[in-house]
Amino acid sequence: MSHTPHSVDVALRWSDMDAYGHVNNVQYLRLLEDARIVAVADWLGEGDRLLKAGLIVSRHEIEYLAALTFRHAPVRVDIWPTRVTAASFDLAYEVRDPAEVGEQLYARAESTLVAYDLEAARPRRLSAHERARLQDLAGEPVAFRWRPR
Repeated sequence: MSHTPHSVDVALRWSDMDAYGHVNNVQYLRLLEDARIVAVADWLGEGDRLLKAGLIVSRHEIEYLAALTFRHAPVRVDIWPTRVTAASFDLAYEVRDPAEVGEQLYARAESTLVAYDLEAARPRRLSAHERARLQDLAGEPVAFRWRPR
């Protein structure tokens, strides 16, 4: 990866665990969402139209690599944009331990997000500023095991 991903530390909750004692697969979506909100605000500013006008998820894909059990230390979510189009963009994620905890990689994921006009209830085009900023930060797609390298 030639770019530097944005890193967000996300706390785990006791309620994230399932009957098997590990973080439930559904809770990974919350971890990704928490990191995504912070990253987009950092990249574009909290007052940016992208967050205020609307941004919806149209696709998620997650590849689970190791069991994540509850602990008080947060997990680190590395996040970066990949493909940027006129009205949508993909975000890549890696859920891992922070460097001070270890180097375990728990999951890789990718989401497609669509800029959305909440008032008109329909997708909208990304602004030139939004598109340019996301493209400036863009890196390689997620290295899923199934994806040829």
